[in-house]
Amino acid sequence: MNRTRNIVLTGLMIAIGIVIVTVLKNFGGQPILRLFSPMHFPVLIAGLVIGPVEGLVCGLLTPALSYVINQLPPNGPFAMMAELGVYGLITGLCMKTFGKEKGLLKIYISLIIAMIIGRIAGGLVTAFILNAGEYSFSAWISAYFVGTAPAIIADLILIPIIVRALQRAGLASK
Repeated sequence: MNRTRNIVLTGLMIAIGIVIVTVLKNFGGQPILRLFSPMHFPVLIAGLVIGPVEGLVCGLLTPALSYVINQLPPNGPFAMMAELGVYGLITGLCMKTFGKEKGLLKIYISLIIAMIIGRIAGGLVTAFILNAGEYSFSAWISAYFVGTAPAIIADLILIPIIVRALQRAGLASK
C-alpha cells in the first residue's frame, strides 16, 4: 500500500477507536468497556492490515486521544498505550514474518502473540510506573486475562473475520 493510503487508514482506525469508546461509554458505561475492550479492535486491525509502524502509532494515539476526549481509560492512558502500541507493532511484524503461512493461520498466530506480549507490556507499565511495584501477579492475571476474557474471545472471533473480509475486498494485502 502507498504511504498516503496508510496514513489515511491509520487515522481512520484511530477515529474508529475513539468513536466506539465514546458510544459505548454513553450506552453501557465502564462495565461494558471493560468487558469488550473496544479500543483493541481498530488497533489490532491496523497492525494486521496496514503494518507494524502504523499499528504502533494507532496503538499509542488511540488511548491517548481517548483519554483527552473521554477520560478513558480511567487510570490514565499509559498502561493502555503500552499494551495497544505493542499490539499494533507485533501484529504487523508477525504478519510480515509469517508471510508464507496461510491467511487465517497467520492472522491467529499474529493475534495470539501480540495479545500475550501486549498484556505483559501493559502489566509492566502498571506495575512499575503507576503503582510503584505494588502490583501483584494475581492482580495482573485478573486485570489482563480473567476480567477481559470476553474481549479476548471477541477479538479472536471477530478480528480474523473482519481482516479476511478486508482482504477479499482488496482493501488489505493477503
